[in-house]
Amino acid sequence: MFKKILVANRGEIAVRIVRACSEMGIKSVAIYTDADRRALHVKKADEAYSLGSDPVAGYLNAHHIVNIATAAGCDALHPGYGFLSENPELAEICAKRGIAFIGPSGAVIRKMGDKIQARIAMTSAGIPCTPGSDGNLASLDEAVALARNIGYPVMLKATNGGGGRGIRRCDTENDLLNNYDRVISEASKAFGKPEVFLEKCIVNPRHIEVQILADSKGDAVHLFERDCSIQRRNQKLIEIAPSPQLSKTQREHIGNLAVKAAKAVGYRNAGTVEFLLDSDNRFYFMEMNTRLQVEHTITEAITGVDIVQEQIRIASGLPLRYKQSEISYRGFAIEYRINAEDPKNDFLPSFGKITRYYSPGGPGVRMDAAIYTGYVIPPYYDSMCAKLTVWALDWERVVERGKRALNDIEVYGVKTTIPYYQEIMNHPEFRAGNFNTGFVEANPELTNYAVELPPELIAAAISAAIAAHNGI
Repeated sequence: MFKKILVANRGEIAVRIVRACSEMGIKSVAIYTDADRRALHVKKADEAYSLGSDPVAGYLNAHHIVNIATAAGCDALHPGYGFLSENPELAEICAKRGIAFIGPSGAVIRKMGDKIQARIAMTSAGIPCTPGSDGNLASLDEAVALARNIGYPVMLKATNGGGGRGIRRCDTENDLLNNYDRVISEASKAFGKPEVFLEKCIVNPRHIEVQILADSKGDAVHLFERDCSIQRRNQKLIEIAPSPQLSKTQREHIGNLAVKAAKAVGYRNAGTVEFLLDSDNRFYFMEMNTRLQVEHTITEAITGVDIVQEQIRIASGLPLRYKQSEISYRGFAIEYRINAEDPKNDFLPSFGKITRYYSPGGPGVRMDAAIYTGYVIPPYYDSMCAKLTVWALDWERVVERGKRALNDIEVYGVKTTIPYYQEIMNHPEFRAGNFNTGFVEANPELTNYAVELPPELIAAAISAAIAAHNGI
């Protein structure tokens, strides 16, 4: 087993990995930029080393990060998610320097990160894919001809994209003409490569993903599915495990497809196979995420499997601890991504100092957070500052527990998505377990909630009113 692991990330996921290391008796090493000098992951790790003053570049410098790992005496590196987590070069540099990369090989990351190669691999393995281009589009004329053949709407996607970026829906040929160059530009800027492809748009599907674990012996299992349909502009907001919308037969089918996909590409470690489920109950492969997912917490809640610890065990060369028949789930879990954003102002990021923070608690409640009272959320990173996970035995009770836990959280100093999620919990379609990826766009009224002033502002307003009344 490893003795010391460098956590090549920041925020709540870095804290999560540090905690897993602590439970396994493994020393943890944090890295940070000047903007993160007072971050929680720096405080929690056994050791911490500076990446320099640039708030972003340091977390993206693979060679520098591996140099720190080597100098600190680390024998493994965990990339978390985001940043370099799906960068094949980081995995390959680790291999060359004799440091175990806690994830799949660089070759598999590169293959599954290329959407065209991934589609080819899945088609060869008999995994259903949405109709689309066989390779990268060579020209706008080719895109137009293909779209006419498969029918609108279609999706233009960056071949090397991820995280919901580099994607444009085209409902008409005019949309395609207008968006083609835009997607190429987005792909070039975000991913460094201009390649794009086209596929049929599945209108308002349900977004279902399956968590898998695979070891170096060739064995693979799934930990059931997550429903990620509550999303905005291809960015997930709320995730649920298992999906309240699947039958037992569908659950078994999609789980088997995910394991088949993992074995087809020689996958190792934790990963996620993502599918779209159309209105005719047909599953289509969308992509494979070759890393830990933000929403892994809800799978842990229903199965009892610590996915991060399993990642570490697998990377150390140990076989899977579970056969598929030994893995079961119990109840339902919901994860809420607590973003420092203002839903009433088109979800504009809201960075600044946390003047007061109270964490929720009680039965079936878990909070993964990178914030504390007095912490200043920097403007350089993703707006997610915490994740709330709730669990209960049935769907109705988990929704009610979610409402209670959201009400328990108190975050002052910045605006968050908490009140918006409270509105979603009260929506009849969500409560009935009947929703798809069009839910947010179809319900714009959910942002019409009343804004509650924080206690310090109420106190200040009362004091001002008293002073005015007394003529002070």
